[in-house]
Amino acid sequence: MPMPGHIRDRILPDHKRRSLADLQEDLDLSSGDSRAKQSAFWTMLTLSSVIAACGILTDSTATVIGAMIIAPLSTPIMGIALGAVQRRRSTALAFVALGGLLVLLIGALASLVVPTSYDLLSDSQIAGRTSPGLLDLVAALATGFAGAVALSRKDVAAVMPGVAIAISLVPPLVVTGVCAGQTSWWLALGALVLFVSNLLAMVFAGMVVFAVLGYTRAAGRPERAGAPRRAYVMLGLLFTAVMLPLGANTATTVLLNAWTARTWTAAESWLSKTPGAAVTGVDAQSRTFYIHVRSPGGLPPIDDLLHDLEGQLPDGVPVVVDATRGQQITAGKVGG
Repeated sequence: MPMPGHIRDRILPDHKRRSLADLQEDLDLSSGDSRAKQSAFWTMLTLSSVIAACGILTDSTATVIGAMIIAPLSTPIMGIALGAVQRRRSTALAFVALGGLLVLLIGALASLVVPTSYDLLSDSQIAGRTSPGLLDLVAALATGFAGAVALSRKDVAAVMPGVAIAISLVPPLVVTGVCAGQTSWWLALGALVLFVSNLLAMVFAGMVVFAVLGYTRAAGRPERAGAPRRAYVMLGLLFTAVMLPLGANTATTVLLNAWTARTWTAAESWLSKTPGAAVTGVDAQSRTFYIHVRSPGGLPPIDDLLHDLEGQLPDGVPVVVDATRGQQITAGKVGG
């Protein structure tokens, strides 16, 4: 990937650049003192997974952040990126795959302490990781670029804990295991998509940075234009596959937010002539819109609400009014 020399020097001056040997020593778990590096990797990955599982099941953000900081999964992921730009085989992919399976297993075991009647989405640590969107992919790309630059420089290693927090790797896999253990397959799929998108974003960003900074030429072989082209094509195809569900989920979220706002406005208009009545909330569950209202007396005719909602919600959407003291009134379907 060509880039003018002066721009590359500004990103990573020669006197701040780490050598390829140092970079490979950090990212290749099968080189050098491989036994020590691998034992540290598996130990820290196991501990970070257990910590993440505890933080997720107790809905503790601080505990989950602690698990992110010590999680070592980003090391072999960046090893994949470095190996790809150098067109050499490495064991990094195997470590990522086996490590991912270990984290999934720990998450599934953690699900055994969760009652089957427990609402997983009531846990913010789970709910926030089962519905990823395109912004999650953008954040992962930016984090991947930051991590790759930090690894390549001698003077910005201090940002690596921040990179570890920003890129969510172990927690989504734990959530996948927990949801799968509870047979909530759609939630498990959503968390898995988040992990895969973060993984691909890190590999792509790492490949771009390592290629731009000249680590392909340092590989001990003549530089060939477009050497890692096949890897970029494969990553592009994988990105496309991941972006489809992310894009669909983002569009769904935007539509739900718009419909919720319109429903709230229509419900307020419906209650406007009832003294003391107010809308306290609107949410969508199982393709049904629930309107939560508070009223000291009776409610206006339900048919008026359905009339106000025509054109604001798609026809055929069921509407339920959740009134004071837990009274639920099935209003019917919009446009029915």
